[in-house]
Amino acid sequence: MTVLYNSPIFGPVHSRRLGVSLGINLLPHDGKCCTFDCIYCECGFNHDFIAHDRMPTREQVVDALRNQLIKMQQEGPKPDVLTFAGNGEPTMHPHFPEIVDEVIALRNEFFPEAKVSVLSNATQILRQSVFDALLKIDNNILKLDTVSNDYIRLLDRPVSNNYDVNQLIAKMAEFKGHCIVQTMFLKGEFEGRDVSNLADEYVEPWLKALVTICPAEVMIYTIDRETPAHHLQKASHEELDAIAARVEAVGMKCQVSY
Repeated sequence: MTVLYNSPIFGPVHSRRLGVSLGINLLPHDGKCCTFDCIYCECGFNHDFIAHDRMPTREQVVDALRNQLIKMQQEGPKPDVLTFAGNGEPTMHPHFPEIVDEVIALRNEFFPEAKVSVLSNATQILRQSVFDALLKIDNNILKLDTVSNDYIRLLDRPVSNNYDVNQLIAKMAEFKGHCIVQTMFLKGEFEGRDVSNLADEYVEPWLKALVTICPAEVMIYTIDRETPAHHLQKASHEELDAIAARVEAVGMKCQVSY
């Protein structure tokens, strides 16, 4: 079942990786808006859920968040994180940097112990305003499913013909550790092609990229919800654990979500 969020604020939900998470959706409520078109995305394929409404305004996001935080302060639960996520890529919003500042201020006012997180595919980090905003976020979680441009065009399907994973890896390294790398591992096929990224030919270059980026943490996970491509399979516990051990062997903390 496709998941789309019909308001700027959703949840709280229990995240496998982040705990009690209050979601912040900066994308239109009636469809998907993303610079990737991942074959495993819970929001479906881009062409199946074209948005017709506008992105919520900065004021709409801030007002909705304030109201929800007041309610949670009075009734619970207490959030562990406020997470930019939702119907696509949050950093696409033209006022993403300003909204980040507003969200941090509201976090400090209502739940100062909570973290602010973003789930991003990293395609916008070449924009300096986005890069600077992500430096302010506690959990700057950036996707890197492999270091092969050909494989990314099969799995993540960037909408821009200019996408270059090597350029983004170099930019991720400029965060100087203020980022978390998140990677999907899976098996199966799409349009007759094998989409497994569990073999050494994918894992070894990915590990080298992690050493270059030097993130604070690595999060690896596998499919948890229905996917728009129907012949995908979860990576096993054993496969994920083996990759996590290799991450830890190069000196990095690794969180696994099965």
